[in-house]
Amino acid sequence: MNNSASRAVPAGLIILCGCMIATLGFGPRATMGFFQQPIISANGWGRDVFSFALALQNLLWGVGQPFMGAIADRYGTLKVLWVGIVLYALGLAGMTYATDQLTLNFTAGVLIGFGLAGSSFNLVLAAFSKLLPPEKRAMAFGMGTAAGSFGQFLFSPLGVGLIRDYGWQMSLLIFAGITLLMIPLAVALATRPQGKTGDGKTADGAPGAAQNQSVMQALSQAFGHRSYVLLVLGFFTCGFQLAFITVHLPSYFKDVGLPPEVGGWTLALVGVFNIIGSLSAGWLSNRMPKRWLLAVIYAARSFVTIGLLISIPYAGVPVTILGIKTTMGVVAALTFGASTGLLWLSTVPPTAALVSLMFGPRYMAMLYGFAFFSHQVGGFLGVWLGGILFEKSGSYDIVWYLSIALGFASAIINLPIIERAAPGRWQIQPAT
Repeated sequence: MNNSASRAVPAGLIILCGCMIATLGFGPRATMGFFQQPIISANGWGRDVFSFALALQNLLWGVGQPFMGAIADRYGTLKVLWVGIVLYALGLAGMTYATDQLTLNFTAGVLIGFGLAGSSFNLVLAAFSKLLPPEKRAMAFGMGTAAGSFGQFLFSPLGVGLIRDYGWQMSLLIFAGITLLMIPLAVALATRPQGKTGDGKTADGAPGAAQNQSVMQALSQAFGHRSYVLLVLGFFTCGFQLAFITVHLPSYFKDVGLPPEVGGWTLALVGVFNIIGSLSAGWLSNRMPKRWLLAVIYAARSFVTIGLLISIPYAGVPVTILGIKTTMGVVAALTFGASTGLLWLSTVPPTAALVSLMFGPRYMAMLYGFAFFSHQVGGFLGVWLGGILFEKSGSYDIVWYLSIALGFASAIINLPIIERAAPGRWQIQPAT
């Protein structure tokens, strides 16, 4: 083990609690798209208003992640998780009072954005890198990511049902209460503050000499390393695609004449198939070049989106599959959900594994946080442009085309990455 705290908590319990936090944390956020129609209808807003609040959420989640990560690296994970969970719950509950744009931006944008920065699966993965031995990390990264997707699978149809039966305000209050269940689970992910243990190593297991590396030196090393910069740039596309789909796909399906339940089950399929995709990505990250894995995932996303856009014009065409009568639109939606799910968060295990490989666990939360900031800048633009361009053109087509182009671009960007520890004076983990 590379953190003395991990000797007191079994690896299995660390992974279990981390996965439960990922499930409960990712679930309510994955349902935000289903709240768009009832909230804008209740207040007489356009989609651009709700989109900006959710775009702000994605951006502030990204802005806050490196800082929350740096605090967790320096002082330990537990208190950061607790603060993030409370902010997240307050934001969800506060959205019920959002009758003006400023309140919506503060609750759905600022509070939830910073809450996610302190409580999302990114900090879970960083804690895994500190608490688990190297041979278990890549698979644990996959399990933590898959658990987040299970939250999406669980909460997407639940959100549709709660909104239908109890209204959007009560649904948000229920979700706020659920997020508070993460507070006791966070105890298992407590990491030691930076400092030496009794065996002459730092609390994260790095050699004692590495203790001399400062935060600024770590950042200088990272952003001076070409492979890390390429990884960060490529991760932008992941955020753009995921955030756009999460927020706007239910409305897109409504526009083409599909019932709300189809959107719910499509995002649920994204969640359940991402369990397979994330675990597979974690397994493959130990068995093939991670840069090739990332390139394949990004390119495949673009091909899947092309397939959806080709199929949707035939949405009303009746078809029969295994004796069940349905329409081409339902088949296209569910196929898109399953295919996208396999690729949804499968970028995270190889990305996190590459950051850990390049720089070791010492500043993992912070350095992965900067990669995630790029992801969330992409998310901000995906959500915001979706709302703005829909209001201007009456269609999501431009954003779909942009998503396809970015997928192919990121596939190319990841190919030159060199998979070994970053060179430099403060290197703290040898190449594997």
